[in-house]
Amino acid sequence: MKKLLLSALMAATALFAPAQQAIWGVLPFLSPEVNPDNSVTFRFSAPDAKSVRVTGDFLPSVPTTTPFGSFDAPGQAELVKNADGLWEYTSPVLSPELYSYSFIVDGLRMPDPSNVFQIRDTSSITNVFIVPGDYADLFRVTDVPHGTVSKVWYPSPTLGMNRRMTVYTPAGYEKGDRSYPVFYLLHGMGGDENAWSELGRATQILDNMIARGDVEPMIVVMTNGNVDMEGAPGETSAGFTPPTTQLPHTMDGNFELHFPDVVKFVDDNYRTIPDKAHRAIAGLSMGGFHSMHISKQYPDMFDFIGLFSAAILPREGADSPVYADLDGKLARQFADAPALYWIAIGDKDFLYDANKDYRALLDSRGYPYEYRESPDGHIWKNWRIYLTEFLPRLFKNK
Repeated sequence: MKKLLLSALMAATALFAPAQQAIWGVLPFLSPEVNPDNSVTFRFSAPDAKSVRVTGDFLPSVPTTTPFGSFDAPGQAELVKNADGLWEYTSPVLSPELYSYSFIVDGLRMPDPSNVFQIRDTSSITNVFIVPGDYADLFRVTDVPHGTVSKVWYPSPTLGMNRRMTVYTPAGYEKGDRSYPVFYLLHGMGGDENAWSELGRATQILDNMIARGDVEPMIVVMTNGNVDMEGAPGETSAGFTPPTTQLPHTMDGNFELHFPDVVKFVDDNYRTIPDKAHRAIAGLSMGGFHSMHISKQYPDMFDFIGLFSAAILPREGADSPVYADLDGKLARQFADAPALYWIAIGDKDFLYDANKDYRALLDSRGYPYEYRESPDGHIWKNWRIYLTEFLPRLFKNK
């Protein structure tokens, strides 16, 4: 009888297996493993593979030339196979940071099947891990009051469409009646409204720094800077469209012209303090470009401006009133100088010279700004650090 019941159970399991939750396939080893000394061990099971390498931003970068220009690409390290066919590599001791990586198995790039934690940057999928300590502890979820992260649709009469943005409201917002300052945080080319909350760890940073008392409680609005897109790829009525940086109307002035639609929606639907002294805007790369041009286009809108590795000049053929009369608009903006105009860039960033020229222009006019130069290039490591340094400067004594 027991054998009959067991057979029936096995048959039922086989019959309904396609509908079962994916709870199988746990591997008998850990990868990556952050060791007590902050070295990291990577493991990959491929007994028949001829070569397994790991590549990621925790390794020294190497100069690489592509059709789009020369960049520093992540380095690579060889894993060594043991007698059981398990490949391993242990890194040197790593500094605290959020790192990303992938495997290259016989020339094919793939994620780590032992690590479910992945992020998308444009069309690249990589695994991630955190080496704890120092400022990297700000990237972790800790036992502090947590804000709310919402995916919000808003109308844009200027663009003639509904669009999506990510909005962070600080802990206690829903149960209170307090009004808050607003920080508009913009992504780079190829990013979207998910970029800062996922790649940038912005929500964890905000929770932790607000809880410490280092940062004023604020609403943070993370928009989608691609005006032809309703929202992030795969999360709109366009369906599963492939992510790309080659989008129409990129950095052509339309995003800047529509930005008052964003501000109006936020002020109409959230408890904001709707004046210049309680608004900030900053962004990385293309988002820094947008922050620069939005803040001078609407000089009475933002008192705190941050350019993180920003593009400066419009692309060739970008004929928009937003980009006309740079000198006149900067003169108007700095006639009532912002409370903070903050420029930051890595010393190996491909936009370094453009930023140097822009600072020379500001210097020649006597316009006040603060400058932060860091090591490395055009990378998320720098932008996360810039965010942790920029946030404590906002809305103080306001």
